[in-house]
Amino acid sequence: MQEKIGKAAGTIWNYLKKNGTQSLTALANGTKLDKNLFQWAIGWLAREGKLNISKVKGKFEISLLD
Repeated sequence: MQEKIGKAAGTIWNYLKKNGTQSLTALANGTKLDKNLFQWAIGWLAREGKLNISKVKGKFEISLLD
């Protein structure tokens, strides 16, 4: 399972690299990952210090940390 989560994390990272800051919903829709896999991968990237997660006007925005 860790391999699948790692691959999903790569998908998210690449999507953000190409498309820039995204709302959580837009990122989930854009990557087309399974809901659980998407959530686990976001956690993985956040834990590794790869993401900036902020709340703007009641919505979460996700971006890559430089």
